[in-house]
Amino acid sequence: MNTPRHDTRLDRFVDSYADRTNGMRVSAVRALFAVANRPEIVSLAGGMPNIEDLGLDAIAENVSRLIRDHGARVMQYGSGQGELPIREAILDVMALEGISAHPDDIVITAGSQQGLDLVTRVFCNPGDVILAESPSYVGAIGTFLSYQTEVVHVPSDEHGIDPVALRETIRRLKGQGKRVKFLYTIPNFNNPSGLTQPPERRREVLAACNQGGVMVVEDNPYGLLTLEGDPQPAMRADDADVIYLGSFSKIFAPGFRVGWVLAPHAVREKLVLAQESATLCPPVFSQFAIADYLERYDWRGQIVTYRDMYRERRDAMLEELSERMPDGVTWTRPTGGFFVWLTMPDGLDSQAMLPRGVNARVAYVPGNAFYADGAGSNNLRLSYCFPPADRIREGVRRLASVIRSELEVQEIFGTATRRPSRIGGPRVNPDLA
Repeated sequence: MNTPRHDTRLDRFVDSYADRTNGMRVSAVRALFAVANRPEIVSLAGGMPNIEDLGLDAIAENVSRLIRDHGARVMQYGSGQGELPIREAILDVMALEGISAHPDDIVITAGSQQGLDLVTRVFCNPGDVILAESPSYVGAIGTFLSYQTEVVHVPSDEHGIDPVALRETIRRLKGQGKRVKFLYTIPNFNNPSGLTQPPERRREVLAACNQGGVMVVEDNPYGLLTLEGDPQPAMRADDADVIYLGSFSKIFAPGFRVGWVLAPHAVREKLVLAQESATLCPPVFSQFAIADYLERYDWRGQIVTYRDMYRERRDAMLEELSERMPDGVTWTRPTGGFFVWLTMPDGLDSQAMLPRGVNARVAYVPGNAFYADGAGSNNLRLSYCFPPADRIREGVRRLASVIRSELEVQEIFGTATRRPSRIGGPRVNPDLA
């Protein structure tokens, strides 16, 4: 009598998964959550907005009234495109960045992250190329790779994407017979670099893509969180063919999971079909709650409150970096958003250094998480949005101590030179900016 063999594999479904699951990877930020949330750790890692300054009591009253007076509607299924009241309200939000649009061309999504997924699903086949800034948002890279696309980073400088390099990259890839579907860019306060493309650079990037026949996808979650001056006009304000991704996660609250895609009419139709197949409809109650917030609450004043709070935290980080960091370490000086991009001397590896950082009770995100090709080993992303200023200062002090120790080890024993960041040009030091 034969005894049945037991499958000793850790995952007995391993032979059943689709090929595209090979492109899925753990978010470097999510992987740090368990450690970064420990109270003794100063987390400069996550990009969670601080919503403690939000008028939660007033919002609670509005939500209660919404359920009491309109519960049968706001707690029901809705449109796959999203509800008209919030689509109309979004026009006022986008107008602050010079965008003129029609509510019919807006598709509501479960955060702008789902917008990225829908756009990629609609446009990309396996093997297609997506161009991305250098460095680029880790969540976008994960989405692109999950659809079996090839992510190619375009060299950047202190003003964002290099338009000359962009033209050359498009020409080279098309010469190789590759299908370049779109450029993905965060022109305002890029995640992770914190850099902002000035208006002339944006026009040059748009011109390069138009000449090369490449669509532009503009992701703009931070645009209204400028800390110096007024918001810049969006790229979509200059070119109606740009696909624009927006979100309420940073200017209101992330837990409602509401974002949107503004797209040309034909693209909009495809996105609605993709949305319906994914979720039937985006979260209906969240849409009405935010539409009510925009109608009844001083949301513009709330954004000013956010700006003042984030400015204090950014300044604390930049001041402490200037005071504590050893020679050879440089960083960007963001004029808005949530992030500072730090560059260490060649030979230091932020991924290898992370356990020493956690042991010193500080967390950050290693730079290689923001590249599809393994670059960025001597970079790391620091976030100033969530910890209060005193914790930020303490976290920078701890990080500086770790980097000093790494440099001492390098000086004594020597290390192999790692690949540097793809951001070219001079690094921006707050002492010089």
